[in-house]
Amino acid sequence: MPSVFTHAAVPLALWCASDLGRLPPRLLAAGLVAAMLPDADVLAFALQIPYADALGHRGASHSLLFAALLGFLALLGARGLNAGRLQAAAFVLICALSHPLLDALTSGGLGVALWWPWSDARLFAPWRPIRVSPFANQFFSARGLQTVLSELRWVWLPLFLCVCGWRLVQQRAPDLSQRP
Repeated sequence: MPSVFTHAAVPLALWCASDLGRLPPRLLAAGLVAAMLPDADVLAFALQIPYADALGHRGASHSLLFAALLGFLALLGARGLNAGRLQAAAFVLICALSHPLLDALTSGGLGVALWWPWSDARLFAPWRPIRVSPFANQFFSARGLQTVLSELRWVWLPLFLCVCGWRLVQQRAPDLSQRP
């Protein structure tokens, strides 16, 4: 898995790419939680649930269904997030879905159960450039540093470049509302 910090990269990039203030702070917070929440499944280790189990690490909480459920909850709670219903649902869904997709790009683990409950198959992307993150007790080690450098190269830098490019395009785009 990428580190919890890197799972926050997608909501932060979307927020930076949007017109500032367009995404309310509560919606950004919901997106950050949705992007990091799937890794709460590491509690399964303490409950003696095997890694490969549907309720194990990278199982059901890393599925499209789980991301859709979080998006639906955002739809229902949009007023509390100070956002439109569709905006809240789409933002939270994308943020939640970014988690298993980033995990599928890592170099280790058992893959992600993206299609659970329809399939128990654990999937990886065909290309896996991101070093898998060590668990918390080993994060501040040489391997943890290698993971951070890998995440900077393969996640943070591309997202930064995309945000900068998007902001440049937005600045240069003609304002069509002023045309007769």
